Amino acid sequence: MPRKIPRLLWLAIPLAYAVYLHGLGATGLIGPDEPRYAFISRAMAQSGDWITPRLWGSAWFEKPVLLYWMEASAFRLGISGDLAPRLPVALLALAFLVFYWWILRREFGCRVAWIASLILGTSGMWVGYSHAGVTDIPLTACFSVAMLVALPWVARRDTRSLPLAAALFGAAMLAKGLVPLALAAPLVLGRHVRDWLRPRVVLPFLLVAGPWYILCYARNGWPFFHELIVVQHFSRVTSDALQHVQPAWFYLPILPGALLPWTPLLLLGVTRETLRDRRKLFLLVWPLWTLLVFSVSINKLAGYVLPALPALAALLAIRLDEVPRARWVLAACGALTVAFPIAARLLPAALVSGIKHAPRPEFEAAWLVAIAAAIAAWVLDNRGKRLQAVAAVAVAAGLGIIQLTESAAAPIDAAASARALGREVALHPGEVCLAGVKRNWDYGLAYYAGARLPECHAEARPWEVAPTPRDGAVLRPKP
Repeated sequence: MPRKIPRLLWLAIPLAYAVYLHGLGATGLIGPDEPRYAFISRAMAQSGDWITPRLWGSAWFEKPVLLYWMEASAFRLGISGDLAPRLPVALLALAFLVFYWWILRREFGCRVAWIASLILGTSGMWVGYSHAGVTDIPLTACFSVAMLVALPWVARRDTRSLPLAAALFGAAMLAKGLVPLALAAPLVLGRHVRDWLRPRVVLPFLLVAGPWYILCYARNGWPFFHELIVVQHFSRVTSDALQHVQPAWFYLPILPGALLPWTPLLLLGVTRETLRDRRKLFLLVWPLWTLLVFSVSINKLAGYVLPALPALAALLAIRLDEVPRARWVLAACGALTVAFPIAARLLPAALVSGIKHAPRPEFEAAWLVAIAAAIAAWVLDNRGKRLQAVAAVAVAAGLGIIQLTESAAAPIDAAASARALGREVALHPGEVCLAGVKRNWDYGLAYYAGARLPECHAEARPWEVAPTPRDGAVLRPKP
């Protein structure tokens, strides 16, 4: 088996670059969150105030500071435009995969480590959020490293790694407040909870998480605590004011979709041996608890389940390593890599008008890659080459992701990003106002223009950005 590692490494390095770094700035910032966080981070880099996040000159406390620090550091290094908000997130996702491989190799062996890393590294949701300058990857990476570092304690009550795990939970708290503490509850509320309360464990957590929270509260007082903790944590669970209300079963189809193209591996299920092994049981409880925590809240977004994926990918890799034959499920995984070229056709329209208005997919030559991957996975696994079969599916998934990036970037940029419109607005400095466009255009144009454009009803100007019938926006002379 060690002889195969260099071969996979030579495959993994170019695959990682092509999937995670190639075309990272091919589209402008999308949605309301990416440009809003980027605006805050750029302002932080320019002002030198690394404590209080500010949006349009006013304090903004919806999220903690870790993502802003990452992006602001990129701006300070001279990385600009659309790369500064995204490159730190993509690099963090890659760094996590390296650690993920190492820790799983130590705990479960080399083959499981490679299988799990290939599964997670080419899963649709993991890759998608690795390309976005939002908080989900920083939260998932810090939280998941903390949970995985604690595996020796889970298995043998070995407490040597707990100070490091606690420090990483502190970093996760800088990424998304109290959320990682809620997700870690099954880990720290067992019968040996006192291990987590020892000074040598509590102190690293406080040293990492405490300073920013203390300094930000000292500078901003109750408004900081009220917005970040009361509104963004507790009100999000019970109030529909945030407009993300979804049914309790919302995540049941989301999680299988997040694993694409590896969803068929869920059919492998779990065994009694899984329930008897404390580490494997831990990897099972982790995603189940994540689903439960986020399902309780009435406000739900698809990306909230991202912290469940590392544990789920590891558990699926362990099951795949255990079963004698898996050619059917691996062939199905290969066939499902067709989801990426299909998404290349559907995604631009779906981002603007919703999936119901997207065109129906039609057969194209790129689908043949999925057919080839299914056949290769079947043949290789039938010959006892399980790892090579997984690698074949991963390569097909990578090729599909590359095609998605190449073919969908331009239409997504035109339909869902304010970058091109921002260039038009720049030709009319001080002459443009907003005429009722949605907030994604408001935040996007503010980022690309460097300042927020006024509403036309408050400050009439000769040009206006007006909405189009399908939630787009257009610059036109004011009637």
